[in-house]
Order: sequence, then structure tokens, then C-alpha cells
Amino acid sequence: MKAAALRPGPADLAAAADRIARHVVRTPLLAGPSARPGGPRILLKAEHLQNGGSFKTRGAANAVLALDAVRLVTGSSGNHGIALARLASSLGLRLTVVLAAGAVPAKAAAIRALGARTVHVSGGVAERDERARELAGRGDALLVPSSDHPLVIAGQGTVGAEVLADAPDTETLYVPTGGGGLLAGVCLAARHHPVRVVGVEPATTPRYARSLAAGRPLRLPPGSTVADGLRGQCPGTFTYPIVSDRVDDMIAVDDAEILAAAELLRRHGAEAEPSGAVALAGALRARRRERAVAVVSGGNTAARLHTLALTHALTGALTKEKTS
Repeated sequence: MKAAALRPGPADLAAAADRIARHVVRTPLLAGPSARPGGPRILLKAEHLQNGGSFKTRGAANAVLALDAVRLVTGSSGNHGIALARLASSLGLRLTVVLAAGAVPAKAAAIRALGARTVHVSGGVAERDERARELAGRGDALLVPSSDHPLVIAGQGTVGAEVLADAPDTETLYVPTGGGGLLAGVCLAARHHPVRVVGVEPATTPRYARSLAAGRPLRLPPGSTVADGLRGQCPGTFTYPIVSDRVDDMIAVDDAEILAAAELLRRHGAEAEPSGAVALAGALRARRRERAVAVVSGGNTAARLHTLALTHALTGALTKEKTS
């Protein structure tokens, strides 16, 4: 089936919101810094407070709940795997997560602590996803991509729908961009809204900016960045046309800007991992005097991952004690 025939629309976002409501938190908009002295404060969409520590829970939940499967396979940089592992554990499903070279060890450990199996491959995100497809094709496992799937995109789009419902006067919405599932979902949510949608990528992996400039998806070599969740090499089959139809601009930020934004978020009480600070870094680089929202996409810091693993282990131990 052609990608265009499966392109999600506004009705799919509404269906996703209903489907995942019991599994996600409607995260708040928090007051953040100002991009320019004397300018309005940037609002922060607090997805670092989401169940599982990131927005990835939305897309993962929408896909898993909409499809009937007992075994799941995915390729992940970490947060999507954590989101799926939490769901698989609660629903009694079996999950295998394929991780690329350079995956954060603490995220891999958290995935295993949640009961999933991990497989490591050499190479980057492209090799990781190829291995996940191969594993899914061997048996009856359902492949749940981290971004390039209509149900995943629709689930991620609920982030944008919530922002525009809570702050309809937003002039620019800054979105961290890796595989592009969140950016595509926000583009869908903003289809009939005048808000500017700006994707923000690490400077070492500007796969969407270069692809949009070329007018077609390009595959970049693996790149290194402190934003470990945003190392995608190529726009997706489903995500690219949605983004190219609606995105207004792409911004690239370097590691120093990302780390500075993460520290600024910490001072504002938001514990974000580097990937989660990328959108704010883009807003600060743009330095526009505007009503802006930056998506703080993830908060799976080393401390939070440790707590997540301990909490799950304790819950599992208590459950076994009650049933024994």
C-alpha cells in the first residue's frame, strides 16, 4: 500500500487522543525563559513529565493499542524502547528492542529492567532499523517503528493538538527533530492553524533540512551529538511528505547550544535530557520576539533512568510476593 494512502489526518489525531488517554499524561505548559531580553517567555510543553519520561509513550501506545499483537519488535535510540517496554510489561506482551552503536547504556539497562530483550548492532540508526525489520519478518512479531508509522505519527501529534488547545495564540512551535515522528505529528495538528512550525535538529545530523532543500529524502551518514535521541539518518516514508507539506523552517543547533539549553531548563525546574532541550536551543537561537512554545521532549536523565528501573523492579517484587 502506498504511503499516501496511509497518511494520517486530523481524525486520526482525535482517535489517538481517545485511545491513549488512560496511558498518558496531558502534560502542562510551563513558563520558561525569554528568547530576548524584555520579550515574552517561551512556554515549555513538559513532555519530560510524560509517563516513561518522554513523548514517545504517545505514539507507542497508539500503535500497540490499535494493533493486535503478542510479540513486538522495534529499533530505538532508547526512549521509544522504554515507552514500549512499559506498555509491553503492563499488557503482557513480549518485546525485542534493537539498539544502534552509541546507544546510552543506562537507557538499554532501563529497557531490560522493564522486561524487554535488547539486541545491539554496529552502525547507525539505518542499520538498527534494518535489523528490526529483519527480526520482525522472521516470525509473527509486529514491527513498531520509533517514528515512521501512521499510528505512531498520530499519537505524537497529540502533543501539538494539546499545545494549540491550551495556547491557541502561539505564534511559533519549536519541535525537536530526529526520525521526524513528532514533527510530522505536530504538522498534522497545525494543518489548519496559522502557527509557525519549526523543526530543530542537531547540527551534525540535519537530515530534514538537507532533504527539504533537495526536494527528496536524503540519507546522511551516522552523526555524533549529545542529543542521543536525535541521530536519525534519513526522513521516513510517512513522515517526510507530511513535514514537507507543512513545516515552516528548520533550525540546526550545536552541542554547546543544546547543553546550555538543558542547563537553562534545569534552572527553571525542568530536568531534561539533551534531546529534550533541543527545541528550546532552537528557540533561543532564533531570538524572535514572539509567543512561542518549545517541546521539552524527554527527561530520561541518568538519575531518572535509575529510579525507573528501581521502581519497576520493586513493583515486580511486590507483585510476585502477593501472588505467591
